[in-house]
Amino acid sequence: MKAQHEKRASDSVTTMTEYVLPTHANALGTIFGGQVLAWIDLCAAICAQRHTGSTVITAGIDDLSFDRGSKVGQVVRLAARVTATFRTSLEILVSVEGEDAATGDVWPMVTAFVTFV
Repeated sequence: MKAQHEKRASDSVTTMTEYVLPTHANALGTIFGGQVLAWIDLCAAICAQRHTGSTVITAGIDDLSFDRGSKVGQVVRLAARVTATFRTSLEILVSVEGEDAATGDVWPMVTAFVTFV
C-alpha cells in the first residue's frame, strides 16, 4: 500500500445491494455461503482501495459468522467500513443484511473482518 495523507474511515464507507438470483442459490432456493463470501470480499476490497488509493490484496477473513440466510428473490445489502489501519495493512468490517423488499423485513445475515495488504 502506498503512503497516504490521513483519511477518515467515513471517507471510505462502501455499500452494495445485490438481488438473490437462482444462480446464487442451492436447490432449496437458499443463497450459497460462498456467494455471500464473494460479495463480502468485493465490498471490502472496494472500501480498502478507496481508503488506501492503491491496489490491495485480501490477506485474510476473520470472525466470519453466518446468522441467517436469504432466498431467491430477496435482497442482500452489504456495508463495509475501515476499523483499523496499520503500517502495511488495514482491517475492514463488513456487515450483511437480508431484506424482503415486498414486506420491508430486514435481518442480519453475516459479519466478517477482512484484512488487506
